[in-house]
Amino acid sequence: MKWALPAFFVSGVGSDSEAMDTAIDCIRRVWELAVPLAQGEGLEIVDIELKPEGGRGGRVLRLYLDKEGGPNVDELSRVSRGLSDLLDEQDVVDGSYTLEVSSPGINRPLRRPEHFARFVGKKIRVRTRDLINGRRSFLGPLLEVTADKIAVNQDGTRWEIPFELIEKSNYEHDWSA
Repeated sequence: MKWALPAFFVSGVGSDSEAMDTAIDCIRRVWELAVPLAQGEGLEIVDIELKPEGGRGGRVLRLYLDKEGGPNVDELSRVSRGLSDLLDEQDVVDGSYTLEVSSPGINRPLRRPEHFARFVGKKIRVRTRDLINGRRSFLGPLLEVTADKIAVNQDGTRWEIPFELIEKSNYEHDWSA
């Protein structure tokens, strides 16, 4: 199966471009190691985060895995154990960290075009890196997904948002349904 790495958003590294590059390289390497493990369990990687949490320089390496009907605890545990062994063997992450492997949850993040395609007609939330006609935040039904952008209807207005501008996005579950 062919896969593509999504654009990465790394938080907590400030404006130091060397630290940012190191974090992105680390996530890219973790992604490469995790894909075969996830696929072996019939799972897909939704997202990978490496971010500071807790005090004293603590960091969390978090993987979100999913499949139709959702992953079970045994599948997530097997990927976690296998990935932990690989990360230790290959010394991918500098310093100490906590590895977490979980489901993306009900308001799952949307990163790649195929993630968005599953939610056409559903409500999503999008935050962009730059302003689009004076806005950075969008909430509404996803109208369309193309190779380079999505379209969202917010309050009767169609907003076209290029993937390259998306900083963060997720499905917004309708609790009233």
